[in-house]
Amino acid sequence: MEVNWPDWLNFDWLDLGWLELPWVDTNWFHDNWYGLLLLGFFWGVVVFTMVGALTAVYVYVERKVSARIQGRLGPMETGPHGLLQTLVDVVKLAVKEDVRPAAADALAFRLAPLLVVVPAVMAFVVVPFGVPMVIRDLNVGILYFLAVPSVTGVGLLLAGWASYDNYSFLGGLRASAQFISYEIPRTLAVVTVVMLSGSLSSAGLIGAQADTTWFVLLLPLSFVIYAVTTLAEVNRVPFDIPEAESELVAGFHTEYSGFRWSLFFLGEYASLTTASAFAVALFFGGGLGPVLPPVVWFVLKTAVIVFFAVVLRFTLPRFRQDQLMALAWKYFLPLSLVNLLLAGLVMKAVF
Repeated sequence: MEVNWPDWLNFDWLDLGWLELPWVDTNWFHDNWYGLLLLGFFWGVVVFTMVGALTAVYVYVERKVSARIQGRLGPMETGPHGLLQTLVDVVKLAVKEDVRPAAADALAFRLAPLLVVVPAVMAFVVVPFGVPMVIRDLNVGILYFLAVPSVTGVGLLLAGWASYDNYSFLGGLRASAQFISYEIPRTLAVVTVVMLSGSLSSAGLIGAQADTTWFVLLLPLSFVIYAVTTLAEVNRVPFDIPEAESELVAGFHTEYSGFRWSLFFLGEYASLTTASAFAVALFFGGGLGPVLPPVVWFVLKTAVIVFFAVVLRFTLPRFRQDQLMALAWKYFLPLSLVNLLLAGLVMKAVF
C-alpha cells in the first residue's frame, strides 16, 4: 500500500543542524562492524535509560493513584509530595545484598532476570514515536514486536526453575502457560490490523490510518482482545497469577532480592509501556493529531492507556488459575477467529 503522509506530519520545521558535527563522518558507523556495534551500544544505553526513567515515573504515579483510590495520601515524606521516594528505593535496591539459594542453579539464576528485561527493552527499537522518530523502521517491525518480547516467557520459567523452590517453580509454570495461551489471540488481533494496513512496518501503520481513520473505529473488537490479552502477558491485575502473593509468596521471583529483583520489576513496566505504545500505533493513529507535534500526541495517548492499566490494578479482583486459562481457550481464541472474519468484511467494505 502506498502511504501518503499529510503535510503537517513532516518534521521540516524542526532544525537539527546543531546536532551535526563536521569532524565526524557518520558513514563510518555504517561501513564498519565495530561502528555498528558502537551505534547499537549507544542506542541501547539511550533506550535503557529512557525505560528506567519511565519506570520511576510510573511507580510514583501508581503509588499516588492507588492511594487516591484507597483513601490514602501515598508517599509524602521524601521530597515534595514524595517525589524522591522512588529515587531512594532505586538506591536501596542497588546496594541491597544479592542473596542466592544454595541449591539454585547459579548460571540460570543470574540469566533469568536478563531474559526478562532485555527483550522488553529491545521492543522499543520499532516503536514509532513520530514520523520519522523511530529508532529502526523495520519492514517487519510488527513481527519483531510480537517475537522479541516473547522471550520474556522463557525468562520467567527459567527464574522459577533455577530457584529450586516449589513456590517459584509453580509461578514459573503458571507464567509460561499464561504467556502461551494469551499470545495466540493477541497475535490474531494484531493480524487484523495488518490486513487493513497492508504493511508490517510500524511506521506504515500510522500512514495507513492517516489515509483512512483510526483502526480502533474499524476494529473495536480487535482492540478489546489486544488490551485484555496484553494485560495477561505482562502479568498485570487481574491476570497476575504467576506472582499471586496470597498463594505463592511472590511466585517466580520469590528467591530474588536487590538489583536482580528490580530487573523483573523493570521488565514488567517496560513490557507494559511497549505494549501500550504499540496499542497507540495499532489502533489510535500513533502521533496523528491536530496542533501538537506527533511525538507529543503519541506520548499523551500512551500515558492514557498506561493510566487505565494502573487504575485496573486497584479496581479488579484476581482471576483463579482455571478461570484465567478458560478465558483464553474457551472465549478469546474463538472470538479472535471470528474477529478475523469480521476484519475481512471491514477490509472489503472500506478498501
